[in-house]
Amino acid sequence: MPSRLADLFRGRRELLLAIVVLLACLVLAIANPTFLSAAHLFGLGRSSAVIGIMALGVLLVLLTGGIDVSVSAIAVSAMYLTVVTLRALDFQGTFLVAVGLSVMIGALLGLVNGVLVAWLKLPSMIVTIGTLTLYRGALLAFVGTERIRQLPSQIGDFSTSSVFTTQSAGRTVSLHTAVLVLVALAIILALILRRVWWGRFVYAIGDDEEAASRMGVPVHTIRTGAFVASGALAGLAGILYAGMNRAADPSTFSGVELTVLAAVVLGGAAVAGGRGSVLGTMLGVVLITVVGSSLVLIGIPAAWQSLFIGLFVLLGVCAPAIRERRVERRRGMVVSE
Repeated sequence: MPSRLADLFRGRRELLLAIVVLLACLVLAIANPTFLSAAHLFGLGRSSAVIGIMALGVLLVLLTGGIDVSVSAIAVSAMYLTVVTLRALDFQGTFLVAVGLSVMIGALLGLVNGVLVAWLKLPSMIVTIGTLTLYRGALLAFVGTERIRQLPSQIGDFSTSSVFTTQSAGRTVSLHTAVLVLVALAIILALILRRVWWGRFVYAIGDDEEAASRMGVPVHTIRTGAFVASGALAGLAGILYAGMNRAADPSTFSGVELTVLAAVVLGGAAVAGGRGSVLGTMLGVVLITVVGSSLVLIGIPAAWQSLFIGLFVLLGVCAPAIRERRVERRRGMVVSE
């Protein structure tokens, strides 16, 4: 493999994952040539957009040494509250207003997580499991349980929005705008993490919180900001999902947090914090989406998707741990069992 390509991936984990993605695509294409059709590839892009946007937020929290499993509840709460509010106001304006409102609601819900974790020193896993249930329960108890099909017109029009259109198998297919949104957010977040002081502080906190604090890093503020950003991205994912599907359902996204977490961990983000990349996360999203969405093409029941996601989570956690233990043994270090 040329050294320039290796430098591009900036890490063995991303390079290996990219090879796995290519091999998976090759196997699926051989098993069923329609895998490479524009219709199927555009469908994969559409399926990965919402998961990918939520994964970017979860990556930020993981980099600080925390975890956020409440993103699915935040996404559906922000989406449903936005739709209910705009319907009550008989809003007929631009879709950007709905996006802004949903992002703001998501950020506020993420702020609750951030305050509880960063300032009250509560375990992020326990906090976000609690808010996962709290947000979804409050939505069903106080806002509504009805599936709303009559969205404000500008939200519904987003379902047909596209950035590229072509012909495939005698029909017109389009690459949805949500894919472009995901790509743009991934590039922006990658630049922030590598070029902006805020991004460097995120890595520093996850690598060694005490050392970062002694160096003057505002640990509480940065960690709270990561949860706020995670909530805002979940809110964005929620309203885009409603627009793409022309419906707002309060039962949406049940269990999606595991898929999102699997993609981020599989992409190389360390559960202990301080390590991970946007490129790795996007590759994890692509691999999970490709495998999950293409099982039917090769005759495997869609119900097996959960099995593969579980395997991906175990693989993402166990592989780095085994590799680190081997490195420690080679260096003659004492390995804790």
